[in-house]
Amino acid sequence: MLSMYSIKSLNMFCILITTTCLMHASCGSDKQSADLIIVGKNIQTVNASNEKVQAVAVKDGIIQAVGDSTAIASWMGKETRKINIADGLVLPGLIEAHGHFSNLGKGKQNLNFLRSNSWEEIVSMVAKKTEKVQPGEWIYGRGWHQDKWDSQPENSVGTYPTHNSLSDISPDNPTILFHASGHSLFANKKAMELAGISSETPDPSGGHIIRDASGNAIGVFEERAMKSIQSAYQEYLDKLPPEELDRKWHEGIELATQECLEKGLTSFQDAGSHFYEIENYKSLANEGKLGIRLWAMLRHSSEEMKDVAGDYKMIGEGNNFFTCRAIKTEVDGALGAYGAWLLKPYDDKPGFVGQNTTEISEVEAIADIAIANDMQLCVHAIGDKANQEVLNIIERKVSSTDHRWRIEHAQHLHPDDIPRFARTGTIASMQAIHCTSDSPFVVTRLGEERARVGAYPWRSLLDSGAKVINGTDTPVEDVDPLASYYASVTRKRPDHAIAFFPEQAMTRMEALRSYTIDAAYGAFEDHIKGSIEVGKLADFTILDKDILKCEDREILDTKVLYTIIDGKIKYKADTNL
Repeated sequence: MLSMYSIKSLNMFCILITTTCLMHASCGSDKQSADLIIVGKNIQTVNASNEKVQAVAVKDGIIQAVGDSTAIASWMGKETRKINIADGLVLPGLIEAHGHFSNLGKGKQNLNFLRSNSWEEIVSMVAKKTEKVQPGEWIYGRGWHQDKWDSQPENSVGTYPTHNSLSDISPDNPTILFHASGHSLFANKKAMELAGISSETPDPSGGHIIRDASGNAIGVFEERAMKSIQSAYQEYLDKLPPEELDRKWHEGIELATQECLEKGLTSFQDAGSHFYEIENYKSLANEGKLGIRLWAMLRHSSEEMKDVAGDYKMIGEGNNFFTCRAIKTEVDGALGAYGAWLLKPYDDKPGFVGQNTTEISEVEAIADIAIANDMQLCVHAIGDKANQEVLNIIERKVSSTDHRWRIEHAQHLHPDDIPRFARTGTIASMQAIHCTSDSPFVVTRLGEERARVGAYPWRSLLDSGAKVINGTDTPVEDVDPLASYYASVTRKRPDHAIAFFPEQAMTRMEALRSYTIDAAYGAFEDHIKGSIEVGKLADFTILDKDILKCEDREILDTKVLYTIIDGKIKYKADTNL
C-alpha cells in the first residue's frame, strides 16, 4: 500500500508528464480510496490560473486529486465521506493574516463594547458586572471607541468622558476598559489609585495622560501611558492561583477557536505572543488539541529575546498546526487614539504628530535578532512617518526581496513610499475592515488630501506590485472574514451607502487572494496552503453564495456551510446539506 508521501510523489511526477494528470490525478491503479470527496459546481482553486474544478479528493489530510467529478469518482471507497455542494462556493481555507488569538478568547470572557453606541451604555454594562463580582476584583473590558458613539458624553474633555460616572458605580472594583484599538484605555478612580496616578504623574515617553483643565487625570491613558494601569492589573493577576489563570487561558483559546471555525477560518496568524503562549501552543498542537492552524509572531523586547529567540522558532509542529517563525514589534500607535506617527500634524490636533512608541534603535535591535535567527520581522506601523521609518530599516537591514518582512497595518502612507513595498519585497499586512470602521473620522484626523492619496491604499499598493494580505486585527474588529472581504471590494460600511475613496478598492479575486494564497505567502506557507492543489493541506471553507459574483450586499448575508481542516469537518452549519 502506498504511503501518503508516495502518493504525493507519484502525483507530482504525473503533473510533470501531462496537464491531464494534474486534473485527474489518477496515475496508477492501486491508489488508496479517499477519506473525503468534495463535489461542487463551483470549486475555486486560487491556483496560478484561478482555475475552477468540480471535485477534490482528500486522503490523510492531504489533497490527493483535483479535477472533474467523473475522474475523482475513482477515489470513492466504502469509507469515503462525500460532500455535495450544489450552489455554494468551495474555497481554500480562509486565513486570518493579523489578529490576536488569545485576546479574541479573552474578549469573549469579559465585557465587549464593540457594538456599544454610547458611554452611558458602557457604564451600564459595568454596573451590571459589579453586581456579579466581589469587592476588590478587577473588571476588564474592551472595544469602546469615542468617535463611534451616537452622542457626546456629559462632562467630557474633548471627545472623552471623565471617570466620574464610571467611578461612582464601581467604587470598590478597579476597572480597566481598553479602547477598540488597544492603544488607549479607560480606568476608574480605584484603578488609578492602585496605579499611583495623581495630578503630579508626568506623561511617559511615547504616551499621554488625558487631563482636565485643573491637571487631573480624567481616566484616559494613551499609548505608553497605559503601562502604569496595566502594571497594577498585572499585580492583581499575579496574586491569583496559577492553575486558575491557566484554566482561564485555555478556556479563552477554546472560545477563540470556536469563533474562528464558525466564521470559516482554517488558519490564524497571531500578531504577538509571549514565551509562555508559544510553549502552550506548541504543546496543544503536538497533543492534537489545537483546533485551528496557528502561526505566531514572538513578542518581547530585544533584551528579553536576544539570547533565546531561536529557541522559540518552530515550524510545522503537530502536523502543521503550529508555527512560530516571526518576531513582532511596533513603532507607533493607532489613529483613533491619536497614536499614529505622522509626517505632518493631525488636522484635528494642530501641532501634534502622534507617538513614536518604540525607539527606532530598539526596532533595529529586534530586526538584528530576526536576521540572526532567520525569522520574519513584523512591525506595527500605522502613520505615514511610522511606515517610512520601517521601510528605511528594511532597506538598511536586508538585501534580498524574499525575506517576507511585513508591515502590520500600513494604513496611512506617503505616496512616495507606496512603491517601496514592492521594491523591497515588504508585505503590506492590512485589515480592510479597519478602513470602513475608521472612515467616519479618518478625514477629520488626516484631512481630505492625505486621506485620498494615502489612507488604506490597497489599489495603489497592488498596482505597484506589492503583496497585500488581509485580516481583522481581532478583537479590535469582529474576526468575520466576510465582513472584511466586503470592505475590501466596496470600501463601504454596512450601514452607509457612501464608499470611502472607492478608487482604492480591491477586485473580488484580489480580495480572495488576500485571504488565501497571498496570506499563506506572507507566512512562508504558500507551499502547503492557500490554494486547492495536489499535495497541499486539505483545508477548505465552503460558503452558501459565490462571493466572487453575487451582489455586493449579498456578501454580508453569506453563510459558512463548512469549515474543514486536515480533511476533517470542524464546523458544519445547521442545514440539510
